[in-house]
This record gives sequence, structure tokens and C-alpha cells, in this order.
Amino acid sequence: MPASPLFTVAALLALLLAVPAHALETGTIAPTLSLPQRDGSSLHMPDGRARLTYVDFWASWCGPCRQSFPWLNRMQARYAAQGLRVVGINLDAKTADAERFLQEVPAQFEIALDPQAQSAKRYALKGMPSAALLAADGRVIAVHQGFRPGDAEALEALIKSHLDKP
Repeated sequence: MPASPLFTVAALLALLLAVPAHALETGTIAPTLSLPQRDGSSLHMPDGRARLTYVDFWASWCGPCRQSFPWLNRMQARYAAQGLRVVGINLDAKTADAERFLQEVPAQFEIALDPQAQSAKRYALKGMPSAALLAADGRVIAVHQGFRPGDAEALEALIKSHLDKP
């Protein structure tokens, strides 16, 4: 019998609440990650491939995640040539749940799968969705929790301001 969505949400929240007390902080170096992608290749972060990496942690049951994907697609399309890399890390326990979500809300950016939610622990996430903006060297520039349409303008301005720096 498959787990109910409520059980899945409760399990992920328990995991998120069990993380260490110290959250990811600006100016620190983000934890390294190596996760499988949908095509079977590995995603490694940070890897210096981009001037900026916007790492978005999401799950299929997360309503604000559904709202953020069109914005993430626009950011990838608008700023990739200037050095932005958008990476979505899915925390669903079942990959099939992530795939259903992505059929409804396609991603035009890299997607990594973390069904054990190890990246959530390593990044000390406190809520969903959560995001971190990383410099090429892996230094944390900013951390953001949640997503509301009203967040989009300020987040884009933050991205643009760091891409405009020499």
C-alpha cells in the first residue's frame, strides 16, 4: 500500500526538523553535493561551472514549488548566457512523484533527485521550498525560504546584481 501524501509530508517535515541547529549562512561555503539527475548522470555542486548557481530544493506536494518553477525557467532562460545556473533538487521519497510533477510543471533547468533527502540535511533546510544562491567558488550569497509571486522581483534583482559584478 503506497504511503499517503500526508504521511510523506509528515516524514519530510520530521526530517527537516531533525537537521542541525546551524542553518546555511551567507559567506560560508555550501556543502558539496553529488546527486543523480533524471538522465542518470551525476550532478556535482559546487563545481565552478557557473558564475552563480541558484539551488532550489522542492517536492511534488509543495504548492509554492509549483508557483516557483515558471519563474525559475525564466531566470534560467534570461541569465544563463551571463553565467547563471539553476538547479532543482527534488526531495520526494518516490521519483515517480517528481516525474508526475514535472509532466505538469516542466523544468527547463537541471533537476537532481535526492529521495533520501541527504542534501536537505547537509544544507540544514528549515522549510519548503528553500533556495541558496551560490558563487562560483561555492560561497553562499543568499538563502531564501518559501516562494510567493511577490518574491520574484527582489530575487531577480539579487541575481542580476551579482551577475553584473566584474
